[in-house]
Amino acid sequence: MQDLSSFSVGDIAVYPAHGVAKVEGIESKEILGNSQTFYILRLLENDMTIMVPKDNAGNIGLRTVIRKKEVTEVYKILKQKRRRNGNQTWNRRHRQYMEKIKTGSVFEIAEVLRDLYLLKLNKELSFGERKVLDTARSLLIKELSIAKNTQEDKIEREIEKIFTA
Repeated sequence: MQDLSSFSVGDIAVYPAHGVAKVEGIESKEILGNSQTFYILRLLENDMTIMVPKDNAGNIGLRTVIRKKEVTEVYKILKQKRRRNGNQTWNRRHRQYMEKIKTGSVFEIAEVLRDLYLLKLNKELSFGERKVLDTARSLLIKELSIAKNTQEDKIEREIEKIFTA
């Protein structure tokens, strides 16, 4: 994993729960008399700009995109046919899934996608669960496409193939 202080303008980073972003700038601002340095991130998904305090980037979970060899581990997680949380109420599952997504871990997000997709095969998902499924799918597709240096639609087809096999 890359040292967080070494992000430079133009680097690609992953901001937990929001996805892949490009470091557009590094700026110092004075807030309440204290000078602070911020990463200026532009989310690739929706062009939203976020300022992340450089000193707090590690605590927030800002990280580099996974390496290509870690993509295999993500696919292993997706291929596991067991799911957790199936017997809990939908709102408890929803809360647990959101906690996993907020970690920013691509492996946790893969677990959420797998669990919800497998749950969807047996019963209709709640509106909240469908939104979490879409969020997990979107976050995963974006990061895997960058990690593998390939098109998002190709990643989407690979994931779909895993779940329909």
